[in-house]
Amino acid sequence: MARGPGTGEGIAHGGDLDAARRLFPQAPEPWLDLSTGINPVPYPCPALDASAFQRLPSAADLAALRAAAAEAYGVADLERIVAAPGTQILIETLPRLQPRGRVAVLGPTYAEHAAAWTRAGHAVATVPGLAAARDADVVVVVNPNNPDGRTWEAATLRALASDLAGRGGLLVVDEAFADLEPLETLGASLGPGLVVLRSFGKTYGLAGIRLGFALGEPGRAAALAEALGPWAVSGPALAIGRTALSDASWRREAVIARAADAARLDRMIRRAGGTPIGGTCLFRTADFPDAPGLYDRLGAAGIYVRRFAEAPARLRFGLPPDKAAWCRLSRILR
Repeated sequence: MARGPGTGEGIAHGGDLDAARRLFPQAPEPWLDLSTGINPVPYPCPALDASAFQRLPSAADLAALRAAAAEAYGVADLERIVAAPGTQILIETLPRLQPRGRVAVLGPTYAEHAAAWTRAGHAVATVPGLAAARDADVVVVVNPNNPDGRTWEAATLRALASDLAGRGGLLVVDEAFADLEPLETLGASLGPGLVVLRSFGKTYGLAGIRLGFALGEPGRAAALAEALGPWAVSGPALAIGRTALSDASWRREAVIARAADAARLDRMIRRAGGTPIGGTCLFRTADFPDAPGLYDRLGAAGIYVRRFAEAPARLRFGLPPDKAAWCRLSRILR
C-alpha cells in the first residue's frame, strides 16, 4: 500500500489529517476526510452509565458482548469469539502465536498484515492470487479486499482452510468490510485451520471505540485471549458494542443506504473521467487520467483522499457524510 507523506518508511493509513495539512497548508478548514473506509453515518451511541467508565469490566459484560457478536457474525459457540481493542492488535498478535514459516498475503491489500508477519520473523510474500499461495504455511486474505474490493467465494476459502489445517497451517481471513456486503462470511465455518477477523468501527462508524473480533476454533481463540490479557476491551466499548451488534434493523438500513451512496459516488467518478475499478459500499477506488493532478486539486480544496505509490493513476474515496460534503466533492470533481 502507499507510503504516506510525512511518514518516512512507515505505512500510510487513512485519516491522517496532520499529513494532509502539511501537504496543503493553505487548504480551507474544516477538512473533508474521505481517506478512510469508515461508515460516515455512525451508529447513535447509547447513553452510558457512569459505572462503565469507573469500574473494571466484568466477565458478565464481556460475555454479553460476545453473545451479541456471535449472533451478528453467525457463530454458534461463544468459545470461538475473542473481543479485542480493535482488529489491529489481533493482526499484530496472531503472527506471534504461529510457528515461523512461509506466509502468503494476497495483495495488494492492507499493508499491516504483511508487516506484522514480517516483524514476527516469518518469510512473507505478497502474491496476486490463491494459486500462488499453495506452498505457504499461512495464507492471509482480505475479503472483500481493500482497496480494490476483490472477493473470494466462501467455499473456496473453506477448502483452502481445510488443506492448510491438514498440514498444520492457517488461513487468516480479514472480513473488516464484510458486514454491509452481499457476501457469504465464514463465521459459521470455523475450523482448526481458519481465523476470521471482524471490524466493529468501520461498519458502525465508531473507529475511536477500538473494538474488533477474532473468530476461530476454541483452542486458538483461548490462546489469543490469553495473549491479549485481562480487561482487553474497555467498559464503554463493551456497552456500545453490545448495543450496536444487537441492532439488526440498523444494520439492514445501513446496507441499503451505503450501497446507494457507493453507486452515487461511482456516477460522480465517471462524470469526472475516472474509471471505477471496485471497492465496497464504504469506499470506492478508481483510476484517473491525471490522478496526481486531481489529488492536488482535491487537497487544495480541503478534501483528503487516498493515493497509492504503486499505482499512481489510482485514488480511493470514502463516502461523504452529508449533503454539504457531497456538494463540496462534486464541485471539485466537475
